[in-house]
Amino acid sequence: MKAIVWLVFLVLTAFWTGLVALTEQLSQWLLASMASGQVGELATVAGQWPVPAWLGFWVDTAWLQSLQDAGVGLVQWLSQILPSSEGLMSWITPLLWLGWGLGTVLLLVAAVMGHMLLGQRWSAPRKGLKL
Repeated sequence: MKAIVWLVFLVLTAFWTGLVALTEQLSQWLLASMASGQVGELATVAGQWPVPAWLGFWVDTAWLQSLQDAGVGLVQWLSQILPSSEGLMSWITPLLWLGWGLGTVLLLVAAVMGHMLLGQRWSAPRKGLKL
């Protein structure tokens, strides 16, 4: 049972590491695209995407259109106020990896607690069973 606890810890840590690494790469790409102006153009094109009629069955299409417009406005605003992404990237990358470290410590604490609880459970004497 203890081996399963540590196996789960390793698997969750691997997924957590991959997620943070992917987020870091995505944020680098996004900030580089914002600095070059590509994201603003992409947001404008995405904002012109027509909402499919079948989606209107579940969600109000006018609400989705206003959400699209708000997203386009936000991306265009961000591309104007973030002309240089180098300064921002110097903060985002360490913060992401700091969050990774904190998450890994939490996973480690949970694994140690599980290990200790399983050790106490299996080593406790069983009363009432005499063979």
